[in-house]
Amino acid sequence: MTAFHREDIQQAAAAAALAAPGVAGLQPALADRLALAATRVHHAMTAGAASHHEVAGIRCRHTPEGGWAVEVRCILHADRRVVDVARQVREDVRNAVTACLTQRGAVRPVTVQVTVTRTV
Repeated sequence: MTAFHREDIQQAAAAAALAAPGVAGLQPALADRLALAATRVHHAMTAGAASHHEVAGIRCRHTPEGGWAVEVRCILHADRRVVDVARQVREDVRNAVTACLTQRGAVRPVTVQVTVTRTV
């Protein structure tokens, strides 16, 4: 697993989630915000060293079974049913990440967890 692959998966997941009807945006967790701030400080101090950039609202990790677990934190429009939008996001993100992995010849099982942080 390389940072390049992780970033590709995060980008594919974010694009799929944002394209789902009813999604207003993605919300990073507080831990993600703190990690991003720490990464920026570390990057500034190492001046040019390769860094790992998290995509807001998307976390992914390699599972012990050899697959990928993707967590999506999203903000939804209040005029939509939360359960319907969450199901759509889960399916769209799973399909997008699977397609991303297939393009690289690395087909792996993908699980997606969607958390709705708020509605607007």
